[in-house]
Amino acid sequence: MEEEKFDGMFMSIAQQAHGIEPLLETLFSFLRRKTDFFSGAPPEQIQEIVMKAIDKQATIHAQKEVEKKVAAEKEKKRKELLEKKKQDEEAKKKQAIQAKSAEEGVLEASPDGTFDLTDVPPIPTATTETKTDSAFTHTTTIKKEMSTPESEAALAEAEAEEDKIPPPPGNGGITDKYKWTQNLGDLCMTIPLPPGTKTKMLDVIFTNTKLKVAVKGQPPIVDGDFHKRVIVDDSFWTIEDGDFVLNLQKDNKMEWWKCAIAGDPEINTQKVQPENSKLGDLDAETRQTVEKMMYDQRQKALGLPTAEEQQKQDMLKKFMSAHPEMDSSKAKFS
Repeated sequence: MEEEKFDGMFMSIAQQAHGIEPLLETLFSFLRRKTDFFSGAPPEQIQEIVMKAIDKQATIHAQKEVEKKVAAEKEKKRKELLEKKKQDEEAKKKQAIQAKSAEEGVLEASPDGTFDLTDVPPIPTATTETKTDSAFTHTTTIKKEMSTPESEAALAEAEAEEDKIPPPPGNGGITDKYKWTQNLGDLCMTIPLPPGTKTKMLDVIFTNTKLKVAVKGQPPIVDGDFHKRVIVDDSFWTIEDGDFVLNLQKDNKMEWWKCAIAGDPEINTQKVQPENSKLGDLDAETRQTVEKMMYDQRQKALGLPTAEEQQKQDMLKKFMSAHPEMDSSKAKFS
C-alpha cells in the first residue's frame, strides 16, 4: 500500500529513538532544521496542519477498531451458530428415530424400564414464513421440525447486524468521496479537492435539497440530494487546507441524519452520542426533548424500557395495587 512504503525507514528511526516522544521530537527537529515548516506559516496554522493530520489518523484508527470488533463478533456468532446447528441436527436425528419408533409401535425404554410417551415428538411439518422489514420484503419457505432455532438465530443476526456498528467519531460517516459529522441542529461535510484547487475553479450548486461540487471541466466529485432539507441562508462553504468544507443548518433540528447524501452508506442513529456539554445552549423545551431522546436511546441499548414504557408499567403497578381482587397478570398497554 502507498502509506506503507516508508514503514521500513520509520521503523528504523523509531527503534533508535526509543519512544514516541523522542520520535516526534526527531521528526519536528528535522522539519525545523531542513525545511521552512516553522518559518513558512504562522504558529496557529502550523498547529492546525498538525492537528488535521492527527485527527485524520485518529479517525482511521477508530474505524479500524470498529471493523475489528465487528469482525470478531461475526466470527463468534458464526461459531455459535455452527455449534447450535450441530446440536439441532443431533436432536432432529433423535426425534426422527423416536417418531419412527412411535409409528411402528416400538418405544425405547428409559433406564427404570418404563416408557415415556411424552418424549414422542409430533410428525414434522413444512411451513412457509414471510418476513418483511423496512429495507426489503421477501418470502422464504423453511422446512422445520417443531422449530428451527438456527434459522431464527440467523434471522435475528441479520436484523441486529446494523445495531452492532457504532458510527465513527462525530456521529457521522466516511465515504470514498467525503467525510461528515453532525450535531442535532447542524452538519459538516469535508470533501478533499485536487491539490492547488482555488475557489474560482469550482462549480458548486447548493440548494436546500441538492449539492453538486466539481472542478470546472471535470466530472462532479459529489452530486446528489441531501438526506433531509437544509436552510441555505444559514449554511455556508469554504476551502480549508485544500478541502471543500460545507457547514449545513438542518431544517429539522430535532432529527439525526442517517447519511449526508441520499443513497450513500447510512449509520445507525440509535448509536448517536449527543454532546452533553452543548445541552445548556438549548432552550428549556428543546433541551427537555433532547434529554428524553438521549435517555430512551440509552435504555434501548441496555434492553430496558423507555420513559414512556416505564410510565405505563408504573401505572399498571398502581392499578394492580389498588385492585388486588382483579387478575391483571395478562394486562398490557397497546
